[in-house]
Amino acid sequence: MQRERVRAPLTTVALIITNIFIFILMEVTTGSTLETNVLLPWGAASTELVARGQFWRLFSAMFLHSGLGHLANNMLLLFVLGSNLEPVLGTWRFLCVYLLGGLSGNIAAYYWYTGRGEQVVFIGASGAVFAVMGAVLLIVLICRGHMRELTIHQMLVMLAFSLYFGFASAGVSNAAHVGGLIAGFVLAFPLSVGRLDELRG
Repeated sequence: MQRERVRAPLTTVALIITNIFIFILMEVTTGSTLETNVLLPWGAASTELVARGQFWRLFSAMFLHSGLGHLANNMLLLFVLGSNLEPVLGTWRFLCVYLLGGLSGNIAAYYWYTGRGEQVVFIGASGAVFAVMGAVLLIVLICRGHMRELTIHQMLVMLAFSLYFGFASAGVSNAAHVGGLIAGFVLAFPLSVGRLDELRG
């Protein structure tokens, strides 16, 4: 247990720095992160462009944010969740949850929008952050209701508020949130194999 406590969440910090750096770079070079015509050249996910074969946008969109509030909310949640999950899973397994979960969330959002016949541009790390939340939720359950500094009660409250604010706010890709959450929950099980006895202990 002591070994886990001293393991710094360097990957979590690196992801946060990367997102902040890209945001600042966009602000400095374009003067705005709120306009669609600015976001698209930087890799925003557009249902129209993805349908034309630009699938890479489903990945690049995870590192773009529209406005300081959008960035701050995602990075704060990532820091809290990642600081607890990364020391438990390790660097590469944590990255798998973040990247594959975020990609799954954006894929879910794409099919949700296209299924409804909507042409939408969407961005943000929310799907990846919700994937981390889903993974933490599963491991908290594995650990009989607590993992490091997080308890099942705290996780359920955090999840409820996150989903509520998503559905109550305009312009939020809730499909990416739900898709990322489910993907993270599912991914966490095979990625935690080999550590279950340690986690339960």
